[in-house]
Amino acid sequence: MNRGSVGFLMNNYSEDDLPERLAAAQEAHLHPLRMRAHSAAGTHAALAINEVSLLRETRQAAKLRIFVDGKERLAELICDGILISTPAGSTAYNLSAHGPIVPLDARLLPLTPISAFRPRRWRGALLPSTARVVFEVIEPDKRPVSATADYTEVRDVRRVEVREDRSITMTMLFDPQHSLSERIIAEQFTT
Repeated sequence: MNRGSVGFLMNNYSEDDLPERLAAAQEAHLHPLRMRAHSAAGTHAALAINEVSLLRETRQAAKLRIFVDGKERLAELICDGILISTPAGSTAYNLSAHGPIVPLDARLLPLTPISAFRPRRWRGALLPSTARVVFEVIEPDKRPVSATADYTEVRDVRRVEVREDRSITMTMLFDPQHSLSERIIAEQFTT
């Protein structure tokens, strides 16, 4: 049982009546993101339950080119970084970066810029869960970028490919009185 420390999606921890709670639990099924990061040191793969993020490594802003399903969608994004999240991750770093909250069953992947400078006021995009996203780092020697899939970081990346891996299904269990759908809706109306 992952107890964590600050989790929007977590149940309250209690060992009382645990077998009964497990039997009555509601299921939610998640598919992780698969990151393939190409750096000067080689190619690295990792999975993310929350998000894949690209972040500038120095004081220089990152310059990124974005492709979705093989089509260039943004020729140049100047920013501190960008992230693509799963629906479960939409309430984590994505929400902190002012990205949208997505219900678990929505089959959408929020693409959220982090402190975008150009284009101004670009708020990101909601992509179908089938999308294959490629980030190319522009001027990687002058503007180094790292890529992180949850807790796995790759430094000095040149190109990062991200897609949902539907061959992997994870099951999360929730106490019935702790409705996940209700928590996601309520979070969007907090002031």
